[in-house]
Amino acid sequence: MAIRNIRTDEDTILRKKSKTVENFNDRLKVLVDDMFETMDSADGVGLAAPQVGMLKRLIVVDDRDEENQHRFYLINPVITRKEGSEVCREGCLSIPGKQGDVKRATDIDVTYNTLDGKEEKINCKDFLARIIQHEIDHLDGILYTDRAEKMYRIVQKDDNLEELEI
Repeated sequence: MAIRNIRTDEDTILRKKSKTVENFNDRLKVLVDDMFETMDSADGVGLAAPQVGMLKRLIVVDDRDEENQHRFYLINPVITRKEGSEVCREGCLSIPGKQGDVKRATDIDVTYNTLDGKEEKINCKDFLARIIQHEIDHLDGILYTDRAEKMYRIVQKDDNLEELEI
């Protein structure tokens, strides 16, 4: 496994649409493992393949819920149903030092492929649904800043973090 470089918002790859994964091979498994290691190293809750320079429809997720931890990957994810909505604060490993208020569905169904190409379905709610929608946006070249109702710059002041509206 290896920690890969996370691309930041000035990198044009983040604005490109990812390609459907068709080869379910050992290289794909290595990419999944590397993405988990990269996400963990950056203390993230989700990571999309374009963020590590790969235009593949692949995301990894870890909601860091200590009681009911959800840690998994989704290959070729497609949201098939959305319900509810909520505006919450989001950040992104590719846009350091900023956060924004983004409206997302609170209950979603997603179809995806496993590493052996089998199609599966998952239902996600609340924070987990938000993570998945954020990461799937990356696969379509969309950043949360495109959807944000308000943006904030996060700055370190003394020993505290302070938010300044942009």
